[in-house]
Amino acid sequence: MTVNRYDLADRFSRRFGGSPRWIVRAPGRVNLIGEHTDYNEGYVLPMAIDRAVWIALRERDDRRVVIHSVNYDQSGDFSLSRIEKVDRGWLEYFKGVAWALEEVGLRLEGWEGVVEGDIPVGAGLSSSAALELAVARAFAAVAGLPWDAVAMAKLGQRAENEWIGVRCGIMDQLVSAAGRAGHALRIDCRSLDLEPVPIPESLAVVILDTGTRRGLVDSVYNQRRAECESVARFFELKSLRDLDVDRFQQVAQQLEQSARRRARHVVTENDRVLQAVDSLRREELTAFGVLMNKSHVSLREDYEVSSGALDAMVEAAVAQPACYGARMTGAGFGGCAVAVVDSCLAEHFAACVASEYQKATGNTPATYACQPADGAEVLF
Repeated sequence: MTVNRYDLADRFSRRFGGSPRWIVRAPGRVNLIGEHTDYNEGYVLPMAIDRAVWIALRERDDRRVVIHSVNYDQSGDFSLSRIEKVDRGWLEYFKGVAWALEEVGLRLEGWEGVVEGDIPVGAGLSSSAALELAVARAFAAVAGLPWDAVAMAKLGQRAENEWIGVRCGIMDQLVSAAGRAGHALRIDCRSLDLEPVPIPESLAVVILDTGTRRGLVDSVYNQRRAECESVARFFELKSLRDLDVDRFQQVAQQLEQSARRRARHVVTENDRVLQAVDSLRREELTAFGVLMNKSHVSLREDYEVSSGALDAMVEAAVAQPACYGARMTGAGFGGCAVAVVDSCLAEHFAACVASEYQKATGNTPATYACQPADGAEVLF
C-alpha cells in the first residue's frame, strides 16, 4: 500500500494533537545498471522511484526528537544533546543522521513526527538511504538549513558507514537526494558529477521482488568491498575506477582467482554503464537490455552476489517477448530484480513473470512498474 500524505497528517494529529508543520519525503531507488561500482568510485545509473519514506513533523523546544513509526508500530525518542548508539533498530537511522549533521557543525533543533514508508525493506531498493535523506530533510526544515543535495547525501552515507556499520557507497543516498522525475541519473561516484538521462515513454521499468531478503550488515557485502580494495592496492591504484579493461586483461593472470573475478566485474561493469547511457539517450532499447543481461551474468558469476531466487526471476523475465533486459538490482543475495520492457505490455509482462517465478521457486513474488521520481523534498 502506498503512503497518502493526508492519512499521514491525520496519524500525526491523532498522536501529537494539532497539525504537522511540514511533510517531507525521500524516494527509494532502483539501479538500472552499475552494481557494486559505487564504492569503487565508478559509474552507476540509478533512478529515484515513486516509493518513498515520508515524515510528518513539527518543531519542539527541548532538543528532543520524538518519532512514531507506522510500519513498525513503535515509538522512540532521543536527545540531541546526547546522541548515543543503542542497537540496530530503526531509531538508529535518526540518531546516525543527527550525529553526522552535528559532526560538521550544523546546529539542530528538536522535533516530533510520524514516519511511514512504502519501500519494501531489504529488497535492494534503498529503504535505508530514503530514510536517511527524509530524516536529513526533516532536520533541515526544522533548523532552517539550506538544502545541498550532494552534501546531504554525503552525510547520509556517513551515517550509514560509521553509525549503522554498512560500508556502502554514495549512490543510494545521492539519487534519493537528487533524483529527477522522468530521468535516470548517471553518477560519477568519484567526482559526484550528475547527468540526468531521460527514460523514454516507450520503456517501462518493472521491479520484480523475489520475496527473499538479506541483511547487509551481516552479509558478505563488506567482504566484497575489502576484496576490491585489496586488488586496487595490488595495482597501486586509488580504486578500481582507475583500472581499465585493457590493463586488466594484460595482468589479470597475476591475480588470485577470486580477486580476478571481483576486479573483472567492476572493470567491465563501469564500461557497461557508459555504454548504457549512450544507448538510452539514443533510445536503442535492445542494446540497453543486452547490457543489463550481461551485468546480471557478471554479478552472478564474477561477483557472486546473486541467488537462486534472483536468477530464477531474471530467467523468467528475459523469456518474455516484451522484455529488453533484466538483472538483479541492489547489493544482492536476495531482494529484487529489475526489468526494462515495452511500456504497452508491462502489465501482461509482470503477470507472466510472477506466475513463472512462483512455479519455479514456490516463492510468492511482488511486481510493480515504477516511475522515475524527484529526490528528497519538503511538500509543505
